[in-house]
Amino acid sequence: MNQVTYFYGTGRRKNAIARVKLVPGNGTVLINGKALTDVVTRLTLQNVITQPLRVTQTMGQFNVQAAVLGGGVAGQAGAISLGIARALTKFDETMKAPMRKFGLLTRDPRVKERKKYGLKRARKAPQYTKR
Repeated sequence: MNQVTYFYGTGRRKNAIARVKLVPGNGTVLINGKALTDVVTRLTLQNVITQPLRVTQTMGQFNVQAAVLGGGVAGQAGAISLGIARALTKFDETMKAPMRKFGLLTRDPRVKERKKYGLKRARKAPQYTKR
């Protein structure tokens, strides 16, 4: 019987969907086959992506391979973060408590509201005129 050599997690945020695979390794993060710093230039979003690894002190233990589609850069960062957190819980259930404390296992339900008829956007109405 073969041993599981990787841990898988799916993360979603806004319109972004991330399929994350954690492979034991030296800590490289690949997003759609490219390095983390090439895809995500903002340091704050890089910190969002690596936060589950930092909270659980597994920063140099896993290589992260993420396939992300849809949404913008910030939504994709949140989706990857959730995917990493879910994959880490499959690796070790005891990591669930510290990640739960930081809110890393909670799916952010906020998505763009649909546009309503008679309005310009979801809630923005055309300018009111008396006549």
